Amino acid sequence: MKIARPDSAVTEIAPAVTAFLAAPLMQIGAKATAAASGRSFPVYNPATGQVIAQVPAGEAEDVDRAVRAARAAFDGPWSQLLPVQRQNLMLKLADLIEENGEELAQLETLNQGKSIMLSRLIEVQSSAEYIRYMAGWATKIEGATLDVSIAIPPGTRYQAFTRKEAVGVVAAITPWNFPLNMAVWKIAPALAAGCTVVLKPAEETPLTSIRLAQLCLEAGLPEGVVNVVTGDGAAAGAALVAHPGVAKVTFTGSTETGKLIGIQAMKDMKRVTLELGGKAPMVMFDDMDLDLLGAAVGIGSFFNSGQTCCSGARIYAQKGIYDKALEVIANVTRSLSVGAGLDPAHQINPMVSARHQAHVRSCIARGLEDGATAVIGASAPETGHFVAPELFTDVRQDMALMQDEIFGPVVTMTPFDDPDEAIRLANDTRYGLGASIWTQDLNRMMRYVPRIKAGTVWVNSHNIPDQNMPFGGYKQSGLGREHGRGALDNYLETKSVCVAYR
Repeated sequence: MKIARPDSAVTEIAPAVTAFLAAPLMQIGAKATAAASGRSFPVYNPATGQVIAQVPAGEAEDVDRAVRAARAAFDGPWSQLLPVQRQNLMLKLADLIEENGEELAQLETLNQGKSIMLSRLIEVQSSAEYIRYMAGWATKIEGATLDVSIAIPPGTRYQAFTRKEAVGVVAAITPWNFPLNMAVWKIAPALAAGCTVVLKPAEETPLTSIRLAQLCLEAGLPEGVVNVVTGDGAAAGAALVAHPGVAKVTFTGSTETGKLIGIQAMKDMKRVTLELGGKAPMVMFDDMDLDLLGAAVGIGSFFNSGQTCCSGARIYAQKGIYDKALEVIANVTRSLSVGAGLDPAHQINPMVSARHQAHVRSCIARGLEDGATAVIGASAPETGHFVAPELFTDVRQDMALMQDEIFGPVVTMTPFDDPDEAIRLANDTRYGLGASIWTQDLNRMMRYVPRIKAGTVWVNSHNIPDQNMPFGGYKQSGLGREHGRGALDNYLETKSVCVAYR
């Protein structure tokens, strides 16, 4: 069933969703399978706190089966396909995502809690578009011819060239904030490069990843090319990262977990890409277009209820506009409706879990204890894992509110006089994933963009990625880049070939 109109409410859960929730299983090779241990764990609806499904609790034995299946596919039928054949299979997968779009969107909202509008537009439509974009790269992998200056033995000539070759089996570990979309960000470039994948989704949100693996088989991808093992990070994730059959690890999640994964990957010299945390600043100069403030906060700060790594959680506004900007931003924050994601009229949806709800609430409480001023002070529904949006002022740079990633609907606002000082404050965290500058002055923009230490700097917008625009972080926000041509290189080895002749 294709997606409904994006802004329409869900009044009845689709029968396909109900059927899927009855028995979601891991996908290993061609088999939908339970865990070898027979154990499972519950998956919740964060809008109600109720269990909606039980999924297998995968462990090391299941990971080993999945890696072996991925390796068999890599050494076997997958490596025999022409690039255009890989491309066509990926295009078929994109079509199937759209054809099953409403089922996927409803599953995502039930499991993750986000607005059904975001599930339809981002999780489904954007994912299909991303696969089509990456499918095009499958036929454009290329090496280079090289002039070399080798002088021995005398009389011998040389011709050298490079080949790009798939790295092998990829371990992909994805977060809970955009489960389907992040899985596609990992799988699509890996498939285009000719790799096979074992996907370990976040334990909070495994459902659409399981369904995606089913659609991969339906699209005609050989068995074992895409496998999904569900389970927690300690049992399934750690075993996957450490497995000797894995050649490449790609992870999106917290900086703390990313560091542990990076250490393990380096022990085995596995290739690794890490997209980690953020604490994005939004620097608003006094010549900014104040009509953009609504979009700046609605999209930049509170998109997906603030559960995005590039969320504009720190706003610095020049004193000439600070009072007006604070008034507008406070009014926008107060106007945000809090409620379940199945009704797109609600802009703030539940936190993904009770644990994360407690974390966000503790960050708010810590801010109040440290002396920050809560401007809104609203309450959230008692049923479900909701947190009302909050705007803080009187926040010092050394406070946890300013330094730690909250990953929820919590924003700070700070005035500044000197633009150079604002840039220094914007850079004053361990993170460097995203940032934005708001100005109508071209000279100012060109002067300060190079000084922002972040992987992406938006100007007069925020938190809007594109599949052709490299995405990744400076500092402790990660290693490597996703999207664009460079994403393909994450899944390719470069081999030099040197031919001697006379």
